[in-house]
Amino acid sequence: MKKKHVNARLICQVSAAAALVLAGNAMAADAFSSDSKWMTGDWGGERTKLIEQGIDIKADYVGEVGGNLNGGYNDDKTARYADQFGLGVALDLQKLWGWDNTQAKIQLTNRNGYNISNDRVGDPRAGTLSSSQEVYGRGHMVRLTQLWIQHQFLDNKLDVKAGYFGEGEDFNTFPCDFQNLAFCGSQVGNWATNIWYNWPVSQAAIRVKYNINDELYAQIGAYNQNPSQLEHGNGFKLSGSGTKGTVLPVELVWSPKVNSLPGEYRVGYYKSTADADDVREDVNGFDAATTGDAYKTHSSKSGYWFVAQQQLTSHNGDASRGLNIAANATFHDKDTNFIDNYQSVMFVYKGPFDARPKDDVGIGAARIHVNDDVKKNAELLNASNGVSDYDNPVFSPIRETEYNYEINYGFHVTNWLTVRPNLQYITHPGGVDEVDNALVAGLKIQSTF
Repeated sequence: MKKKHVNARLICQVSAAAALVLAGNAMAADAFSSDSKWMTGDWGGERTKLIEQGIDIKADYVGEVGGNLNGGYNDDKTARYADQFGLGVALDLQKLWGWDNTQAKIQLTNRNGYNISNDRVGDPRAGTLSSSQEVYGRGHMVRLTQLWIQHQFLDNKLDVKAGYFGEGEDFNTFPCDFQNLAFCGSQVGNWATNIWYNWPVSQAAIRVKYNINDELYAQIGAYNQNPSQLEHGNGFKLSGSGTKGTVLPVELVWSPKVNSLPGEYRVGYYKSTADADDVREDVNGFDAATTGDAYKTHSSKSGYWFVAQQQLTSHNGDASRGLNIAANATFHDKDTNFIDNYQSVMFVYKGPFDARPKDDVGIGAARIHVNDDVKKNAELLNASNGVSDYDNPVFSPIRETEYNYEINYGFHVTNWLTVRPNLQYITHPGGVDEVDNALVAGLKIQSTF
């Protein structure tokens, strides 16, 4: 444990040192200014000049601490730290080379650290369904997360994007202002087991969007489903070797104004063309856990989702402040998917205090349900192994439903730094009734360099 704490301190020290080096190239009045969009300032005006020329350099950092205060599988208290560095550039190719209505982006990410959920909150035999540190995962390595070009046709009605990127950038998109994974980012990828790869993993892809009117658009995509891209060391893999199939999402997105306040509503469907194993039945339609035969193979798997985001109120006429509500729901193939449904609801109040008009406070609740056939399969497996004692290492935990709750407060320290302390409560971690409910203290740091 001591080594992990040292690693966390080292990460913070390296971050601070890098920031100081970059700041040395900026005007002293700009670096660390609370009014600047960037911690390192405008580099003596050079950064704004680059943007005007079509080159927008992106550098950011997310760090998350999770500590188990009470309960969980292992109540030996500790804290874990996970983080992500991002470096990229967005290009306006119309400004750079005169290519009308064309943009491009390159993005690298590097994740490091450890997760409190894996062995403290959840039983390591089952894990947890969500994660108390959403930034954790996909290996301690540098990845090429975005490499794409985008062009608008037909007076900007038709939008085509191609290259390497993830489904969650365009489909089932959702902001990441909470720390628990169940409230952060594209949720389909969290529960569509092994087919939909969220940030920071990229894959060969194309997305076509058509703007029906100012409030409504439809889109369809095709994403190479290649599990080898998840492997350590394959963060820059661009070849198609290891391809299993294609993920095909479609979505309709409506962005109305309700009482002059913005909203966004999404409904979508996905299908994977790759073979997928049944979660319970063998090749003859019997229980595989009992017969010992290979699991039945299906030619595809699918699911659908709903997302709603709506600002409900303004604050004394200021539309940048007020109460917002958001809800997510995903539903998945019961024959092949570990999770068959998920739902969440969140409330965020932006600018709760006149003295802190850019702060926000949020609260959320989520339900994650394990496929009943997965539960039955574990029961049959335990019976075939002759074990019924949960404490027996051979016992396969019975998983049903996990609930996650989070309350947080986002301190808008500067325009480039937000610090978000939070409390999380996890009921039946991993969906396992035998695991105590867990209370986790978190701290999320978001910074733009």
